[in-house]
Amino acid sequence: MHSTTATSAPSERTTGSKWALASLALATLLASLGTSIANVGLPTLVDAFGARFQDVQWVVLAYLLAITTLSVGAGRLGDLLGRRRLLLAGLLVFSGASALCGLAPSLGWLIGARVLQGLGAATMMTLAMALIGETVPREKTGSAMGLLGTLSAIGTALGPSLGGLLLAGPGWRALFLVNLPLGLLAFALAWRHLPRQPRNADAAAHFDSPGTLLLALTLTAYALAMTLGRGHFGALNGGLLLAACLGGSLFIQFEKRTASPLLRLAMFRDPLLRTGLATGALVTTVLMATLVVGPFYLAGALQLTPARVGLAMACGPLVTALMGVPAGSLVDRLGAAPMVRVGLMGMALAITALLLMPLSLGVLGYILPLTGLTAGYALFQAANNTAVMAGVEATQRGVASGLLNLSRNLGLVTGAAALGAVFAFATASDDISRAAPEAIAAGMRGTFLVALGLILLALVIALAGRRR
Repeated sequence: MHSTTATSAPSERTTGSKWALASLALATLLASLGTSIANVGLPTLVDAFGARFQDVQWVVLAYLLAITTLSVGAGRLGDLLGRRRLLLAGLLVFSGASALCGLAPSLGWLIGARVLQGLGAATMMTLAMALIGETVPREKTGSAMGLLGTLSAIGTALGPSLGGLLLAGPGWRALFLVNLPLGLLAFALAWRHLPRQPRNADAAAHFDSPGTLLLALTLTAYALAMTLGRGHFGALNGGLLLAACLGGSLFIQFEKRTASPLLRLAMFRDPLLRTGLATGALVTTVLMATLVVGPFYLAGALQLTPARVGLAMACGPLVTALMGVPAGSLVDRLGAAPMVRVGLMGMALAITALLLMPLSLGVLGYILPLTGLTAGYALFQAANNTAVMAGVEATQRGVASGLLNLSRNLGLVTGAAALGAVFAFATASDDISRAAPEAIAAGMRGTFLVALGLILLALVIALAGRRR
């Protein structure tokens, strides 16, 4: 009788842990799907609302800005109020906002609902990673991080195809309403299986609301400076960038003086955290080159049809999805720090191969290095997230996860602007869409040469951080 009870308890805990991890994975999938599924619907929304494409683009931009600016605040609030509790609230906000998006009677309503949906997504992405430490055994952290990376990649890859089916069938409103049942399923799983945490009644009083608002405004100014103008840096971009620098300086001074700061600046004395954030930002900056340059190179230099361009571009997310869990298992067996370096070296070798591939190899000369690049990224991401989250105090997991997501998003935003500008300069053409294939190929090589330099810089930072 006693032996039966003893053997069933670990089995029940293991099953509960798997369902808890499933809820975190589904939350990550939904947050990622929220970006990619909306992109495919932009032309349809232009017709549906009779609006300009520049205005409709805010349907995507509003969501991305909300995730970028609110991740750190969501992580800190989770540390104070309870990460399980705030994740559940984020899932409800995301699901409710998805319904509001699907019922939107006007473009302004839709954009406002997307901001609210982005708030939910920021909470989901940040706290899903932070809750890994309370959901799975420490020796399985790498595999769990790899699973979250897999689901994020699946969400990115699934969006265009699922969105196309929904547009052809129920229509554009289904792009958002599809999240409602999935969000409620994730909520039910999280409610049932995530471990409960004690309530701290005074925690909300310690939340740094002014600092959170100041950081959000600073990040919004920076993100808009990098995205407005579609690659043309004008006076407005310069003013926003100056405002971001000023806001960043004010934020640091404010955090030094407040009793309960959003970010404890002493955290950044930890070389492991500094290294993880810096290398994460550099790597995602490089990854953005494949999304910025890839379509132009495949269509302009290799003369592929739009359908084949889409298939070639899908290889990256597909490889990331397939590599996520195996990469996490490698991290668990061999250690996070060595796998960070292996992932970076793999990315560097893949970019070098891409630079050396002759144009005559065609699409194969692009897809093979791209496969190596994204496989290296999957390994780096699982290892880097594991290393950073394992090195922070349990009370700071939420804010550390928020910082990781912030570094990732800032890398994507910066990569789109900076590497897009490098590509335009290296192509030496005023209109890239009309440039000769040889010019586009030269632009691709110039952009990825800069990308190689950034990866090598990330490798140097990783090696220096390891020595410290």
